[in-house]
Formats: sequence, C-alpha cells, structure tokens
Amino acid sequence: MSRRCELTGKGVQSGNNVSHANNKTRRRFLPNLCNVTLQSETLQRSVRLKISAHALRSVEHRGGLDAFLLKARDEELSSKALELKRQLKKAVEAPAV
Repeated sequence: MSRRCELTGKGVQSGNNVSHANNKTRRRFLPNLCNVTLQSETLQRSVRLKISAHALRSVEHRGGLDAFLLKARDEELSSKALELKRQLKKAVEAPAV
C-alpha cells in the first residue's frame, strides 16, 4: 500500500539533504502515518484507517469521523473512505425520506 493518508491525501514529498559544504543529495519526506480505529456514530461501527497525525487532529477538531467525511472533498479521499462517505450520506438521508 502507498504511503498516503486515506483522509487528506497527504503523501511522500521529495527534497534535498544539504551538507555544510552545500552538497545536495535527494531525500524523501515521509508523512507521519498512524493505523487508527475511528468510530462512526451514524453507521454505529468502527473503521480502521491509515491516516496522518495531522488528519487525526482534524477529525477531532471537526467533531468526529462522520462530520469530517461529509465535509471532505472526494478527490482527497481514498476508495475506502469514499465508500464510507457514500454509506454515511445514504444513512443520513434515509430517515428524512
């Protein structure tokens, strides 16, 4: 699996190591990914995701996984998170109809 956050799309960046003599060699900046289990209140189940530490803080700030997914753009989400978002929308709209 790629080193990419499933919620924000944050991935590997590249840059240079710069020595004291100003020699430059290529390097990779890896995102701080964590395997976490988040609770979906609407679906009443837990979901395992591989997300960055920054995304975990954003989920907490927005009020949980459900609120984060409903507000997130589809381009940033992984296929697993997109499927979860579709299920959430379906569950939210079902009682209204």
